[in-house]
Amino acid sequence: MPVILVLANRSSPLVAGIAALLFLMGAIAEHGAGAVRLVLRPLAAPPGLAALAFLAWCLAAFAWSPFPGLSARAFSEFVLALLTAYLLVRLAPGRMPDWGPALAAAGLAAACLFIAGSLAADLALQQALGQRVALFMFNRPLLTAVLLAGPLAALLALRGHRLAAFALLAVTAFAVLRSISGAAAMGMLAGAGLFAVAWFAPRRLVLASAALILFLAFALAPVEGDILVHFMPEAAHERLVQSSSRARVAIAQSFGAAVAEAPLIGSGYGTSLRFAEVPAAAGLAPEMRTMLAVGHPHNSFLQIWAELGLVGAVLGALAAFLGLWAAATLPRTLFATALGLLGAAVAIMFVEHGAWQAWWTAGLGAALAWLRTACTERVRIP
Repeated sequence: MPVILVLANRSSPLVAGIAALLFLMGAIAEHGAGAVRLVLRPLAAPPGLAALAFLAWCLAAFAWSPFPGLSARAFSEFVLALLTAYLLVRLAPGRMPDWGPALAAAGLAAACLFIAGSLAADLALQQALGQRVALFMFNRPLLTAVLLAGPLAALLALRGHRLAAFALLAVTAFAVLRSISGAAAMGMLAGAGLFAVAWFAPRRLVLASAALILFLAFALAPVEGDILVHFMPEAAHERLVQSSSRARVAIAQSFGAAVAEAPLIGSGYGTSLRFAEVPAAAGLAPEMRTMLAVGHPHNSFLQIWAELGLVGAVLGALAAFLGLWAAATLPRTLFATALGLLGAAVAIMFVEHGAWQAWWTAGLGAALAWLRTACTERVRIP
């Protein structure tokens, strides 16, 4: 996935889809009709039920969407990628070839070195190949690399290849810091920080801290813009000029004001692309409606509030909390890795991209598949 992403930065759904189809065919060959039960069994557990309830609310939000066709297109993209990710997470672990993790780690390292080399050469190779030339073209592969690096490094370490694991993390960090992606850097630092806390601190304290992070991510999203307007210093804006921090604050403030106009059920699933035209935006000042036209609020939690309201935010938070609870019983190495992945994903979701984009969902699915693969290792896991 990382190698192909550096050549086509929206290709992760295709890669994940092919892999999921192959694993599904293998499961059918192995279990026959029992493959259906194998796939569906986790959906009867509390995290699965919470996820299904969230998806059901997304569908229900079609009813009050002023753009049902737009809602249908956004949902079809998201749910197809989500199904692919779910099949990968469910079927890939335990069925990977022994050489799979090493090959995946080598591919991730090669992709990161290619990105760093391309940036150092001012994208000369991309110009020669006639590709799009822009510094942000590597943001998606780097965000995916941030998700994949932790689980793959943990898997290598559990197999006794600790030097290779540290090298993989170092190469990924080098590429991220060489790029202009503030979201990737933020996700990497948040993931590393939460991993360290989960490794050294008492487990109950770690779980309480992670739960608080999730709670604040959902609870503060509608007022993010107002908070940043009053408390973010001008010096911070100057340092984050490449990240368009002033525009992001204005966007968050505008979407937060729209949330206040339809707080309970939101303005309809997938409406962010035309949010300036939804009824909740009609009463806002013209300059705020202008900022609503950017396509999405650059905060997935705020997008959930804007489109699905308080009900959607509660259901999304419930699914996230139950997922965190499921990770609580993992051995220390895997627990810390899971918390690191959570920290990276939440940090990235709070500052970057739309909630329903297929490339992001596929990347998360791949990272979770490698994490669950690490859980199947037949070695003593500390």
